[in-house]
Amino acid sequence: MSTPLLHKAYDASAFRTKAVHLMQRLSDHLSTCSADEKGRVIRYVQPDKEFEHWEKRLSEGPHLTEFLDEVIQRSIHIHNPGYIGHQVAPAAPASALATFVSDLMNNGSAVYEMGAANAALERWVTNWLCHKFGWSQGEGVLTSGGTLANLTALLTARRLMATEDVWNEGYSKPLAILVSDQAHYCVDRAARIMGIGAEGLIKVPVDDHYRMRADLLQEAYDRALEEGRQVIALVGSAPSTATGTYDDLGTLADFAEQKKLWFHVDAAHGGAAIFSDKYRYLLEGAERADSILIDGHKMMATSSITTALLYRKASHSYSTFQQEAHYLWESAEDPEWFNLGKRTFECTKSMMSLRFLGIIVEHGEEFFSDFVTTLYDLGRRFGQLVTAHPLLELAVEPTTNIVCFRYKDELPKAELDKLNQRIRQSLLEEGDFYIVATQLNSGYHLRTTFMNPFTTEAHMLQLLDRVTELASQIKQTSHAN
Repeated sequence: MSTPLLHKAYDASAFRTKAVHLMQRLSDHLSTCSADEKGRVIRYVQPDKEFEHWEKRLSEGPHLTEFLDEVIQRSIHIHNPGYIGHQVAPAAPASALATFVSDLMNNGSAVYEMGAANAALERWVTNWLCHKFGWSQGEGVLTSGGTLANLTALLTARRLMATEDVWNEGYSKPLAILVSDQAHYCVDRAARIMGIGAEGLIKVPVDDHYRMRADLLQEAYDRALEEGRQVIALVGSAPSTATGTYDDLGTLADFAEQKKLWFHVDAAHGGAAIFSDKYRYLLEGAERADSILIDGHKMMATSSITTALLYRKASHSYSTFQQEAHYLWESAEDPEWFNLGKRTFECTKSMMSLRFLGIIVEHGEEFFSDFVTTLYDLGRRFGQLVTAHPLLELAVEPTTNIVCFRYKDELPKAELDKLNQRIRQSLLEEGDFYIVATQLNSGYHLRTTFMNPFTTEAHMLQLLDRVTELASQIKQTSHAN
C-alpha cells in the first residue's frame, strides 16, 4: 500500500508549482547569459572545496527549489558567449523542453511497447539524417554519446569483416583498425574494449594540417599484415578533436574500397556540416562510408547526450548484436526495427529522438544550417584575428569553429608551454572566458571552440587582449622572481 510520502512525491499540484518556478529560473538564466548582459562563465573552485561545499549544503537539508537554484548558479554557463571551450553546444530551449518530457515520461524504448512513439520517431530521425548523406536505403540508431556510437560501429565492422565469428566463438587471429594518430581517444578505447588491444590500433601519422596522411596508409596496412593481423576497418575523422581538421574522406574511401575494409567516419563534431551549403564540401567522401556518427549535442544544439549512428545499408544496422532474450522479444532472427534493444548496446534508453525533433518542429531544419554556418564562420574569423596579432600565432589555419593558438615568444619550448599553461589557468580562475588547451606536435596551445552563435568579434578581441595582458603580467612576475 502506498504511503503518505509516496503520495507527496507524485503530487501533480506540487509538481506544477515547482516546475513553474524552475522554468522561470532557467528563463532568467538564459537572459543573464545573453550577449548584452554577459557575466562570468565559470566560478572556478578547486575540486575538494566544491565537494566540501556540497557535503555541508546537503547536510542542511535544502528545499528542492533552493537546491536547483544553487546547482544552476555553481555550474558552468554554456549559454554565455564567453564560453569558448569544449565541444558542447548551448542547448536550444526547444530541445531542453523536449528532454524534460522524455525525463518525466521515462519510456525505456528497448522494446516497442515501452516506447512506441519514441521507436517510430527514432526511425524517422535516423532515416532523415541518412537521406542527408544520400543514403536512401540507410538506417541507424541513436546512442548515448559518440564513444558508444564509435564502439558500436567498430563492433559492426568486426561482425561483418572478420573472417571468424568473434561474437560467438572469440578470437584466434588478431585484428587491426587503421586510424589517424589525431583520432578521438574513444576510438583507442573501443579497440581495447573489443580485445583488439593497443597494438591492433594502427595509428597513421598526420600532415602539417593534422590530416591523416593517406600516402602512408599502404605502409600501415602492410605492417599490420606482417604482424599477422587482419585489418577490418579504416576510421576517418570529420574533424579531428584537437584541431578541427577534416581528413580527406574521399581518398580514405578509395583505400577502403580497394582493400575491402569497413570505412567508418567519426563525424561527431563535424557531421552537421551536411546542413550547411557553405561548409558541406568538408564532408565530401562521407557518403561512401559504411557508417557515420553525428553528435546532436555538439553542432546540432540538442540537449546532451545524443548521438546518431548511421549505416549506409539498413541490414548492417541489425547485424551487430544478435542474442536470445525471450523475455524481451519472441524472435532473435527477425530484425524488428521497432525493438531498439536489438540494435544498440543499451537496453533502456532515453527518448533521444525528442531532442532533435523539439528543434525541428519548432524551428525547422534551417536552424541546423544557420547554427553550423554561424559557428564555423566565427572560428575562421577568430583565426584571422589571431593571424593579424603580432604576439599570437595559430597552430593551423582553422576550417571549423575549433581554433588552436598560443602566445608566442622567443623562449625555449618548455618555458613557452609553461607560459601558455599559466595564461589558460588564469583565464579559468578569472571566469570571464572559458577556453581549454591541447598538446600538439609543436607544443602546448590554447584551444577555443566557438559553440555559441551569439559570441561576437567584440568578445574575441576582449579575449585576445586578456591573453596578451596576462602574458605580460606573468612574464613580469617571473622576471621579478
